[in-house]
Amino acid sequence: MDEVTDEPLYRDRVCGIDIGKAELYATIRVPSDKDPARRMSETRSFPATRRGVLALADWMRCWQVPALVMEATSDYWKGPFYRLEAEGFECVLADARQVKNLPGRPKRDPSDSSWLAQCFERGSVRPCFVADPEFRIIRLHTRYRRDLTEDRTREKNRAEKLLESAGIKLSSVVTDLHGVTGRDIMDHLIAGETNPRTLAQLARGRARRKISDLEQALDGAEFFTPEHAALLQSMLARIDQINAKISELDTVIEQLLAPWEEQLQQAESMPGWGRRSAQDVLAETGPDMTRFATGGHLASWGGRIPLDKQSGKRHGQARHKKDWIDPAGPLPWMRMAVRM
Repeated sequence: MDEVTDEPLYRDRVCGIDIGKAELYATIRVPSDKDPARRMSETRSFPATRRGVLALADWMRCWQVPALVMEATSDYWKGPFYRLEAEGFECVLADARQVKNLPGRPKRDPSDSSWLAQCFERGSVRPCFVADPEFRIIRLHTRYRRDLTEDRTREKNRAEKLLESAGIKLSSVVTDLHGVTGRDIMDHLIAGETNPRTLAQLARGRARRKISDLEQALDGAEFFTPEHAALLQSMLARIDQINAKISELDTVIEQLLAPWEEQLQQAESMPGWGRRSAQDVLAETGPDMTRFATGGHLASWGGRIPLDKQSGKRHGQARHKKDWIDPAGPLPWMRMAVRM
């Protein structure tokens, strides 16, 4: 190892890891055997596989390194982080904005790992939030459910555009195009029915007050071709598949979050919140509020802070999130974060 001279340190033995998709670069920095005021440093590369990470763990044990830091690089950090955490090391995840945004510093993986180790040993790295193992599983389910919900919304928008391209203005009359009335009308359109009066009579509930409006909106149904029908049928089938998958995820998420029913009910009591919002936020933050510095940090991480935007003299609030947590008035199970 090469010996270098440095300032007083926050940690004596550290490891900095630069994460790549297929390869890891790790730099170990420990006290010099000859002079305690000097440091020894060595950089090695390892495959980003299970064997490679275990070899890295053995190398760190040989030098009695108890803690490591790595940069949050895409999703590539998760495998090495979780593996090394399971091996008993203190793992710290660093935001790239803290450790790499330095003008003039060359970008190389070995030098990046060395720089991470130097920042870590001086105590200049603020750890990022990493969920507990059990909530990592829950979060995978809630995030996948959100992805499916967004996919379903996109598919619904495609169906509406398809009807508009055929001259059918159904969405301008019914409140929910994919409600009971709208879905029944679309199913009959797919079956070949194009008579506006017949289609308008399919209205249910309050939509029956708009039968005359429905007849006018469906007056262009003769331009709805079999090709339109085939596309619409595929879109509706896709929506039904997503709905079925979301229902399955709802059941699994309820089972996973059953031990935290009290926290869920407290979150649901917030104005504008529902069961799904409570589940999503609890899955992201976990029940331990001591891991957040303030209520504002908690609300930001949970995605419940609205964005404020300004254009010229016009001030407005962006429609980023309608339901958000007021940092000045957290829930009982969130107060510990404010007291820190």
